Amino acid sequence: MEIRPLSLEGVFEIVPRKFEDSRGFFSETYNALAAAGAGLDVTFVQDNHSHSARRGVLRGLHYQLPPRAQDKLVRVTHGAILDVAVDIRKSSSTFGQWIALEVSVAKWNQIFIPKGFAHGFVTLTHDTEVVYKVSDYHSPEHERSIRFDDPEIGIEWPSAAFEFLLSEKDQKAPLLSSATVFE
Repeated sequence: MEIRPLSLEGVFEIVPRKFEDSRGFFSETYNALAAAGAGLDVTFVQDNHSHSARRGVLRGLHYQLPPRAQDKLVRVTHGAILDVAVDIRKSSSTFGQWIALEVSVAKWNQIFIPKGFAHGFVTLTHDTEVVYKVSDYHSPEHERSIRFDDPEIGIEWPSAAFEFLLSEKDQKAPLLSSATVFE
């Protein structure tokens, strides 16, 4: 399992080993000892699974506030996404900065997003399935969102390729400047 840091502190790309033969493949997609060895000492308590019927489905930017903040480990089991993490820790030198990573079945990679980051993704293919582990349970009282197209953040979504499909909640999300974030 290869675990490499990305440009924002605490965000990692993880690429599990994949063993293939005529029967198919085997892959250990998560190993707590390997993660801890790379500084990711996280206990996951819930797995989530989403399916998006068409490309252009945009989910996010989502997060939960303390004390129910969540670390996330995101992988794709069918299709491809552009996954985005935005630093929303006010005390961070990278506050408001974002990173994007294509996560796909073809790349067989994952992204680890720590607490203090808003998370979102857009599907790049039809019939995309995303599975992700989280370190705390869903808490509606603590969940928040930020506009995916906030000009202050300036995420470069692949909008020229297709039209986005968002939930009503995501369409009404506040801008970063008026959102409740991490201190």
